[in-house]
Amino acid sequence: MEVKKIPEVILCSGQKMPLIGMGTAPNPLTPQEALISIFIDGFDVGYRHFDTASLYGSEEPLGKAVAKALELGLIKGRDEVFITSKLWCTDAQHDLVLPALKTTLQLSITLFPSLLISLFVIFLWMMLVFYVSLKLFRKLRLEYVDLYLIHWPLRLRPGVELINISEEDVFPLDMKGTWEAMEECYRLGLAKSIGVSNFGIKKLNQLLENATVLPAVNQVEMNPSWQQGKLREFCKQEGIHVSAWSPLGAYKTSWGSNAVMENPILMEIARARQKSVAQVALRWIYEQRTSPIAKSFNKERMKQNLEIFDWELSQEELQKLSQIPQRRTVTGEQFVSENGPFKSLEELWDGEP
Repeated sequence: MEVKKIPEVILCSGQKMPLIGMGTAPNPLTPQEALISIFIDGFDVGYRHFDTASLYGSEEPLGKAVAKALELGLIKGRDEVFITSKLWCTDAQHDLVLPALKTTLQLSITLFPSLLISLFVIFLWMMLVFYVSLKLFRKLRLEYVDLYLIHWPLRLRPGVELINISEEDVFPLDMKGTWEAMEECYRLGLAKSIGVSNFGIKKLNQLLENATVLPAVNQVEMNPSWQQGKLREFCKQEGIHVSAWSPLGAYKTSWGSNAVMENPILMEIARARQKSVAQVALRWIYEQRTSPIAKSFNKERMKQNLEIFDWELSQEELQKLSQIPQRRTVTGEQFVSENGPFKSLEELWDGEP
């Protein structure tokens, strides 16, 4: 099939990023082989930006899908793909950032030396494994990620599970030290751009006080039912591109809502335009000069979600969309506690509800 080129934005790092990405977080859990096939479908319909994270468990199948897409001729080279991944909160401290990114890029291999093997053979075996691990056994099977984000502005106790967090597990983020380590990832060429996710204005200001490499992206929840106007304006002034996760309200997931896909205003505009509700919502995000991360594992809907660039919303439609009641889908309440670093949702979100 003929694939139309997706518009791009030039980030403050100088790197080009496609203005729509494919989300890869499986919900519910999906077997790896099935994920590889799904991501190949994404390449086939035209996606060139894929958004993953350590938390998602999709890095390895995405890496295999990139290799398969090259083999099938869906892409000609690494430079045609933009990969975003994220630092999980258990690794959000200075000395763990670089190892975490290396783990994202490379699988470790356990050796099983025998006492009967000579030291010389062991040495040769270790060198061989080291070489193979560098060349073949990467999680993403890539030399670098295009964008590496701090997933949340906080630190979690190592080993804690997201679904079972207590107040003793949440710590304040060492903003200066963690960002210095992110900058090291950038200088080493392991991340072509670096940024953050779920940061409010106050936390962005704290980061900018000491940053020598500016965050290229702030990826936050954003959709017509949570429009993030103040944050978008701040990021625009600072040269930080805003990327929108949950652009469709995470519809029909275990944690999402129907606030976008069953919104009467969006449905009215979609009917009048002969578009899907998803297309109207994604087009609105694109017209705000932000980039949606759209997740669908259905090939036909993947294709539809890319068909948003050859039409535009009218001023009247934009005015109607601005009147949609606002509500955050993901509150982050699991990170809030009386004795923790965030004693209220307002503290977590820098004054936003």
